[in-house]
This record gives sequence, C-alpha cells and structure tokens, in this order.
Amino acid sequence: MNGLKEKLKKSPLMRRVFTFVFICLSFLPVKKKLILFESFSGKQYSCNPRAIYEYLSSQNQDYEMVWSANKNVVERFKEAGVPYVERLSPKWFLLAARAKFWVTNSRMPSWVPKPRHTVYVQTWHGTPLKKLVADMEEVHMPGTSREQYIRNFHNESKNWDYLISPNEYSTEIFKRAFHFNKDMIVSGYPRNDVLITQNSNHVMADLKQKLKLPTDKKILLYAPTWRDNEYHGPGKYKINLQLDFKKMQEQLGSDYILLLRLHSFVSDQVDLSGFEGFVYDFSKYLDINDLFLVSDVLITDYSSVFFDYANLKRPMIFFTYDIEAYRNQLRGFYFDFETNAPGPIVLSTDEVITEIKKSETHDLAETYHEFHQKFCYLEDGNAARRVAEKIFLNR
Repeated sequence: MNGLKEKLKKSPLMRRVFTFVFICLSFLPVKKKLILFESFSGKQYSCNPRAIYEYLSSQNQDYEMVWSANKNVVERFKEAGVPYVERLSPKWFLLAARAKFWVTNSRMPSWVPKPRHTVYVQTWHGTPLKKLVADMEEVHMPGTSREQYIRNFHNESKNWDYLISPNEYSTEIFKRAFHFNKDMIVSGYPRNDVLITQNSNHVMADLKQKLKLPTDKKILLYAPTWRDNEYHGPGKYKINLQLDFKKMQEQLGSDYILLLRLHSFVSDQVDLSGFEGFVYDFSKYLDINDLFLVSDVLITDYSSVFFDYANLKRPMIFFTYDIEAYRNQLRGFYFDFETNAPGPIVLSTDEVITEIKKSETHDLAETYHEFHQKFCYLEDGNAARRVAEKIFLNR
C-alpha cells in the first residue's frame, strides 16, 4: 500500500487512472447513511471529526460510520475499537465513492473528485494566528509556488458544503483565505468539548494512569508547530528542536516531567536517549486533548493549540526563538502576537525555565479574560451537538 501511495504522489498517469476509477465507482448506489471520517489525512483518530463521531455514536442513530486510517496507524484504531478502512485501499475507494458524507479536518487528495451525492463537511483544525492560503504573501513549502498552492487549495475548498468555525474572528478569515461562500457553521470547535466537560481531577488521575505517567510531578507539554521552510520533501517536515532538554532536566527534573508532541507533518524521529523519565514522546498519540488535560503548563510557539488550551485557563509559555523570521518572512500573523498572546513570549530555554517557575504562583484570570471573550466564547461543551444537529440530525 505504501508503494501505491508513492506511485500516486509521483505519477500523473496513475493519478488520472485512479481518478477515473473513483468516478466510475461513484455511479454505484449511494450509501445514504454512510459517513466517512478522517483526521489529518488518516494519521489520527482525533480532533473535530472524532468529537462529531463520538457525539453521533452516543445518539443511537442508524448511521454507518467508518474512519479512514493510514496503514501504519490501524492498530491504534483496533485498540480503540473504532471501525476503520485502510486509506487508499480498494475498500476505501468503494466506500469514499459511495458515502453520503465526508467529515475531515484536512484536505482530501487532489485527484479524488467529490461525487455529486456527497456532502463534504470540512471541520478544519485550528483558529488562525498565522496567515492562511490567499492571505499568505509568500509560500515556502516544497514542490509548489504561491500561485499553485492557492489554486490547488481553492480547487479543494470549492467542494466543501459545510465549514466549521470556532468563532467569528475565524469565520471572516476562512471566508476570505479559503474563498468559501457556502454554509459556515459558527459553533465553537467540537474537539474542545472535552476540555470543558472532562476538566476534573478524577479524569486527570485516570488519564495519568492510562498514559503511565508519574503522579508525583507536574507536567509540561511542549507542542511546537512545523516550519514551512524546514523539510525533507512535500508533506515531510524536519524539526529543529531549540528547547534544551538537558538544561530543563537539570533545573526542573525533580518537580516536572515534559511531554513532547510534534506536529503531524513532522516526519523526524527525535532521539531522547538520556532523558528517560523526564521527556516522554507522545507525538504519535491518538488525541492531543488527553495531553492537554493532564498537563499543568503548555509550552508552544505559533501553533493553534494555544487557542484550544486556553479553555483550561492554565499557564502557557510561548517559546518563539525565531519570531522575527517567522512573522516577517515565513507566514505573518493576523494580529499583534507579541502584545496579545495569552502568556509570556520568550526566546531562550533559560527564559522558558524562569517562566515555568513563575507560573507556580501567577494568577492568570485577568490575562485570559479578554482573550476568552474574543476566541473562546462559544466553547461550552456543546459544539459537537450543534454541528450534528445542523447536518445529521435535522433538529
């Protein structure tokens, strides 16, 4: 199957053949109750699609719900008891072509045409800080130009029937950047429901046991984003970790552990030899929400995870060692990040350590109020219900 994927990436002829096959299959009878779910191109059982799936599962509806999963992660779906089909397998072609609904948080392959009968629900996967698609002045991603990237993205977004937005701020950006003018559901993000409903000591204790984490130490979560210009090839990005784990272990190891969560685009394996018992790599873990719930402090940079984590009202530290290059050359921001970030902006490991120590006594209530009013005001634990009622339950 991996060989097939590589052929599809490299061979225009193969893409045309499979597009033709997909179109032919789409003329078979429609499976009106079939919903095909996918998260981060089949890499995870997570995010907004997961929240919608789990809400619908709780409603005892007669929908047939199947997940699209990459071959290397199907064992995780089996362990979770989640029905799946291997992405780009013959069965996947048959189900994707006949499904009444697609629910995904990222783009479908460009060579897969949406059937006329399919309702395409695009949940997206973050509140935007960094500029998106048509708003990007430069594109530094491998194998594409700015014009080609925007054109390909808009060829995809015109197929979306619904787009989920977490707030009005995002709505205006999505409309413009994605050229989206169909049905926007401004609901809050379904994936954040659990951050409201499961934010309890009991849940956190159970999760720590499940994740095999020590219970006598506080937990730091480091979740950086990817850099457009640091890559091995299209879709495979490098990670250049600037956080000094050795220094952190020496100064914080008696009281803290650190969970590492790299972006799904990052293909590197990080060597953590020597940091056993201090750094735990959860980059391949199914759902980041569990990591949010168990952590006491988030360390990130420009990743949209901070908009979600803000719902927990816990300390956040922004380790932005390359902020000038990122802001001025790579992406650009939609607002003044240095002024409005809900936590301190720092440039070095020493400053990260200092802010972690400060966070033990600092009250964040005032810091978060204005930020919440703008970005988190819809997050009440019921976003998945609102989306499901609009699209699937006819309520």
